[in-house]
Amino acid sequence: MAPKASIDVAQLSSELVARLGTLRSLNVESIRAVRREYSKRIAQAAPRDVIAFALRLLDQPGIAFRVVSYELVCHHRAALRSLRARELQQFGRGLNSWESVDTFACYLAGRAWREHQVSDSLVHRWARSDDRWWRRAALVCTVALNTEAQGGRGDTPRTLKLCAMLAADRDDMVVKALSWALRALAKSDPAAVRVFLAEHDSELAARVKREVRNKLKTGLKNPRKT
Repeated sequence: MAPKASIDVAQLSSELVARLGTLRSLNVESIRAVRREYSKRIAQAAPRDVIAFALRLLDQPGIAFRVVSYELVCHHRAALRSLRARELQQFGRGLNSWESVDTFACYLAGRAWREHQVSDSLVHRWARSDDRWWRRAALVCTVALNTEAQGGRGDTPRTLKLCAMLAADRDDMVVKALSWALRALAKSDPAAVRVFLAEHDSELAARVKREVRNKLKTGLKNPRKT
């Protein structure tokens, strides 16, 4: 196996911060173009260096740096495979919006959980948190289990166990995430989702039942009325 290239983490992070600062517009396309450039530059770097590089970006204010941080790890196969509970806790610091939670859960935490790099108990602990953002993160992690575009192959048992833990939660951010989790699973196992809706009918928020049933019936969360 070829030795991994050494990178200057401090210098590279300073460069990237400066590059993002020169962008006229922090839109997805421009941010991702910069991220791709740096992904190429660190392609041969050791996982620990990629992790250190990405974590430095979280010290910068703004969602753009968080997205780039998570994407750098997500698109470095060895770094993504190296994630364990300790690293995920570090990457999860400062979660305070649906954007930050969803990128964290879809790009990093959900994929690491799917590949059994972290235990179910870790994600269940997040689901029991007093912090609404960690509870949302736990549910969004299931999306990576069941969404083909994210590498998901379908995992009914882990998904529904997590959903059951938060079926009665009425925080709006959690309710929306629960609907998303069930709709993602509905693509691969609609029968199990129908049973779950029936068994937890008295617990689930009306929004969850409406959106998931719409998905099962029409393929859409909110089909247009005719």
